Amino acid sequence: MTEHLDTEPENEPDPTCSAKGCTAPAAWDLLWNNPKLHTPERRKVWLACDEHKGSLSDFLGARQFLKDVVPHQG
Repeated sequence: MTEHLDTEPENEPDPTCSAKGCTAPAAWDLLWNNPKLHTPERRKVWLACDEHKGSLSDFLGARQFLKDVVPHQG
């Protein structure tokens, strides 16, 4: 089974943090899925800077959506 990742298109400008209003470069990929909407192997991606990694992870974790946090390979 192949893991599905939703990522930014390659022709996009440098990716930035997904936190509202943040323009810092992405340093982390927060891999998540909503089990009510997505198949178990699907992974959606939020990007996070170092400052927002914790708060975005906490938000997804509180909903039991967070699956993994890995360094951004931008």
